[in-house]
Amino acid sequence: MSFGILARRPETGSLVGLLLVFAFFSVMGGAVFIGAPGWSSWLNIAAEVGIIALPVGLLMIAGELDISVGSIIPASSVTAAVITGYFGLPVFLGIACGLGVGLIVGYVNGLLVTRTTIPSLIITIGTMFVLMGLTLGLAVLIAGSTSVFLVPDPTTKLLLGTFIGGMFNVSIFWWVGFSLVLFFFLHVSPIGNWVFALGGDRVSARNAGIPTAGLTIALYMLSGFAAAFVGILQLMTYQNAQVAAGQPFIFNSIMCVVIGGVMLNGGAGSVVGIVIGTATFSIVNQGIFFSGLDPNVGSVIIGVLLLTAVLSNDGFRALALKYSTKKR
Repeated sequence: MSFGILARRPETGSLVGLLLVFAFFSVMGGAVFIGAPGWSSWLNIAAEVGIIALPVGLLMIAGELDISVGSIIPASSVTAAVITGYFGLPVFLGIACGLGVGLIVGYVNGLLVTRTTIPSLIITIGTMFVLMGLTLGLAVLIAGSTSVFLVPDPTTKLLLGTFIGGMFNVSIFWWVGFSLVLFFFLHVSPIGNWVFALGGDRVSARNAGIPTAGLTIALYMLSGFAAAFVGILQLMTYQNAQVAAGQPFIFNSIMCVVIGGVMLNGGAGSVVGIVIGTATFSIVNQGIFFSGLDPNVGSVIIGVLLLTAVLSNDGFRALALKYSTKKR
């Protein structure tokens, strides 16, 4: 692969950022950070954020945005906890209903985006607050608390909430699985070209015969499902559903996607880049802790490093454009 082609890849800049960030915290964090405790710490965080960041990234490639994931996470976990932990119904029913919440919210988001001219940012903020209020109100009304407990059976715990070796959460394997499936979807299957076309020019994509409305709804349902799945993972891991959980995932997932080289105006990006961006963000997040830096200083470092990673993407694109122009 020539340098020009490599520089044009959307994940090239994020890979450079990942290497720099890991090298920095390997020096600052020492042997603990580069050992099993450090790896498990940032991988466990990356897995949960990454599962959500992947479909959010696909939506951003398609020119859309989903803010409602922050409310879907607690809504799904509370739903499953109430059904199974409070009413004592089978755990598979609680999980199915929790995942159903994500699919329904995703469908509503997609339907509103495709049937109105309201920006997806406004629509998903609206559904986020509606779902937040419903989750809080119904949890208090039914269970009498904003926190609902659930003790999963051994099989469910093994599949969704186990810490392998006491350190690595099984969610890491689910993240890898999601990544492989969505890599095939975006970069191998023909539908992936539709997603890129949707973000490049929606009108032209529709005129070319691409089912833009159906594809948009499907992407929002995928985003809702992923957020609900993370909610289920958290419930099975910590055996407790909190109505206020999930809001940090909104900012974190979008940041991972942007660091991964996905263009904010759509039409460009890759699953590999999103995975790299997620790893970079998680390493920074946990590297601050292992380095023993003051949290206030750490916030500044996070901002500087993440901004540098984002700017590096633009730098590589400009370099690629200059290189290709010279070849002509």
